[in-house]
Amino acid sequence: MPKVLENKLIEKFKDKEYFTRKELFDFYRFFEPDLNEGTLAWRIYNLKNNNIIRSLKKGIYVISHKPEYKPDISPGLIKINKQIIERFKGIKHCIWETSWLNEFTQHQSAKSILIIEIEKDFEESLFYELKDSISKEVYLNPDEKTIDLYVSESYDAVIVKRLITRAPLIKRTIKKLKFHIPSIEKILVDLFAEKKLLHHFQGSDLIHICENAITNYTVNFTKLFSYAKRRGRDREIKHFFTNHMFHLVKDIIND
Repeated sequence: MPKVLENKLIEKFKDKEYFTRKELFDFYRFFEPDLNEGTLAWRIYNLKNNNIIRSLKKGIYVISHKPEYKPDISPGLIKINKQIIERFKGIKHCIWETSWLNEFTQHQSAKSILIIEIEKDFEESLFYELKDSISKEVYLNPDEKTIDLYVSESYDAVIVKRLITRAPLIKRTIKKLKFHIPSIEKILVDLFAEKKLLHHFQGSDLIHICENAITNYTVNFTKLFSYAKRRGRDREIKHFFTNHMFHLVKDIIND
């Protein structure tokens, strides 16, 4: 594709929250009236491959000026993560800190929970490994009562849970240490699925988190709603987005 046409495309769509396949087709047809669907498919493939556009869901795109979500990883998280990798080699897990959410909220939380999710049948082994080796308070799949009495009162609790299969994760590498963290899509869904555990980020803060995440980072809504469905939260999240940020998602959630 000629560079001049590529630049025109970026200029036309760069300020839009998203645009459709039909809008892309109409754009190209203006310059190339004989363009067909097959050629359009190749154009879209090349645009994505060259990181000019990204898919938000099938037939919905955005110019790739929004960065991917890549939070800072604290030394404490790296230290615990290294221990897990050495003890549970080859076992998939993901790890993150709720302090990451302060980037998106109005009210900064002094508390930070470290959440570690690991493949089924390894939760208990990981729990005892951490309980015996770190100074933090470690909880295994805490119920509402435990969260109310203990987790809520702690400033640096560690939660061990089962990792849901096919959860959307991101690979990170720091100092040759390879590990997974949750994608922005997973974090947003988990805020709805783990309301009790993540109660500090509900209410008006939840609205701000979702709005800021969608506005400032690339969010793949196909991935988000697929994971939300697995957690039984897809209808709830679509209803929430419709009520609180319809201007950002009106075409995306109208299937």
